[in-house]
Amino acid sequence: MIYILLGIGIAGLLTSTIYALLAAWGAFRFSVRQRRAFTAPFFPPVSLLKPLHGSEPELEAHLESFFKQQYPSFEILFCARSELDPGMEVARRVASRYPEIPAKFLSSGEPGCANAKVWSLGCMEDAAQFPILVVSDSDVSVNPQYLREVVAPFKDDKVGMVTCLYRGIPGSPGPEGASLWSRLEAEGMSVEMSSGVLVAELFEGMKFALGPTMAVRCECLKRFGGFRALGSYHADDFILGNLVAAHGHAVVLSTHIIEHHVLNTSFLASVRHQIRWMKSTRFSRPKGHLGTALTFSMPYGILAAGAALADRRPELAALLFVWGWATRFALAAIMRGLVVQQFSFVRSALLYPLRDLLGFFYWVASYFGNGVQWRGEVYQLLSDGVMRNDPSEKKTEAVLTI
Repeated sequence: MIYILLGIGIAGLLTSTIYALLAAWGAFRFSVRQRRAFTAPFFPPVSLLKPLHGSEPELEAHLESFFKQQYPSFEILFCARSELDPGMEVARRVASRYPEIPAKFLSSGEPGCANAKVWSLGCMEDAAQFPILVVSDSDVSVNPQYLREVVAPFKDDKVGMVTCLYRGIPGSPGPEGASLWSRLEAEGMSVEMSSGVLVAELFEGMKFALGPTMAVRCECLKRFGGFRALGSYHADDFILGNLVAAHGHAVVLSTHIIEHHVLNTSFLASVRHQIRWMKSTRFSRPKGHLGTALTFSMPYGILAAGAALADRRPELAALLFVWGWATRFALAAIMRGLVVQQFSFVRSALLYPLRDLLGFFYWVASYFGNGVQWRGEVYQLLSDGVMRNDPSEKKTEAVLTI
């Protein structure tokens, strides 16, 4: 039995090392594109779409970063279920400081589909006046060059959609700084998410999008019924990219990096949020999600080291554990240095190996049940990532909402 466990551990270390090498190659290719990136003078008018749901930490600063764009012609549309939504009040306050930027404030009412965000996007799509729509989440902040760099690939008529990688920014609940759980979730965004995207791009190109930024041509949306066609899906970003690619348009991964702020600062909120997205991937891409088990390193390093210790081979145990840790340290250092530009030796050496270990347990947990909680409501995930409201369940405490 010991040798079986040792074999499984070593096999897992091998597959995760191969994955890390592929991710490193993808990061190198991406960094070369970043250095060669040239933003041509291409400035079509753009409609920025910002779905809102309640107030969030630092929401005002996040929204203001979009009003500071160095771009000649754009409008910003905000939408929530109610005009009295606290997030809309923040948006109006920010917009009042920038009267030169056209802003629209819409209320969607009760959503007519399971995905309330998509319902809001449909309302903004109807009200937008420009041919390129740029969707971004409320927990995202950007620099003044954001629109220039994200819109640039649309100069090629074959490009139907552009999306962005992002660096995770831990939330700060108080003067003591960000919590450990917030930092770990941010590590997953910066390293694990970036690695997965770059490996996928390496093998099959971009056939999906990332929710924090989705820029799309209106004419592409119209081919499959607009945003409302995504209303039954939980992973609307993944489905949107699939549909754009399936209709013959290129999906481009921009070299621009945005900042994605972690809102979950407590242990339980962070864990539930990450398991929710793991479950979403399980139902949207079941085969790919199953294969994710081979990309983790620390669980196999610990398993192999434990088996070697049980076999009274401490030197081998130490070697196998260090092997697992070293691949995660190297992967984090590469992603941070070459891709998301977050240079931190300590985070790479300590936080990401721990996040890798936790990620394996989140992956295991994703196979238990099909219920998820999102924005205070409970849903059931079905095949192909379709979701439906679960009226038999209710949220327990607002603090647990993910």
